[in-house]
Amino acid sequence: MDPLPNPAPLASKLRNTLVRYHSTGDGEWRVAKKTKDATVWRKPSEEFSGYLYKAQGVVEDVTNRIVDHIRPGPYRLDWDSLMTSMDIMETFEENCCVMRYTTAGQLWNIIAPREFVDFSYTTSYEDGLLTCGISLDYGEVRPNFVRGFNHPCGWFCVPLKDCPSHSLLTGYIQTELRGMLPQSAVDTAMSSTLANFYSDLKKALKT
Repeated sequence: MDPLPNPAPLASKLRNTLVRYHSTGDGEWRVAKKTKDATVWRKPSEEFSGYLYKAQGVVEDVTNRIVDHIRPGPYRLDWDSLMTSMDIMETFEENCCVMRYTTAGQLWNIIAPREFVDFSYTTSYEDGLLTCGISLDYGEVRPNFVRGFNHPCGWFCVPLKDCPSHSLLTGYIQTELRGMLPQSAVDTAMSSTLANFYSDLKKALKT
C-alpha cells in the first residue's frame, strides 16, 4: 500500500491533464451512444488499454448545485444508482479529499461489485467548476470486491452564456475495472452508465 501523496502537486497535475483532455479536437472522438440527455464519445486511452470516454449534455441548473451533487459528499449516494457506499477517508482542504466507494454489479452481474479509492479535487474553471479524481493504491481491499482503478477523470461544469440558469456538463471517464472481464462488456456498460448518469442527475436536481 502506497503512502498518501502530497495533495498540491497531485491536484495541479490532475487539473492540467483534464484541461488537456478538454481541448482534444472533435475529430479524435467517435460517438459511442446518444440519448436525449447526453452524447457519449470515446477514444483510445493514453493511460491503459481501454477507452477514454467523453460525455456531454445540458443540465437545467446552476453550476454550483450540479457540482455539489457530483463531488464527494452527502448528495451523491442519494441519487447515483451505481454507487452503493462512500466514505471520506482523508480531508486535506475543503476542496480536496480521499474517498473510498463501492459500485453495484452491472450487466446482470457479469461485472461484479467494485471498490475504488480516489483522490478527489474540485477547483474553479472559466466561469464554472471542475471536479476531478484519480485512483490511489491506498487502504486494504475489502472482501467480496474487486479493486478497480480510475485513471484521470473529471467533470467540467460551466454556465451557458446565453442562459446562466442552465449548465453544460462535460465528463471524461477512463475506468479500469480489472478482474477477468470481456472488453466488449466493459465498453457497453461504460457508455450506458454515462448516459444514465445524466438522466439520474437531472431527476435528482428537480426534487
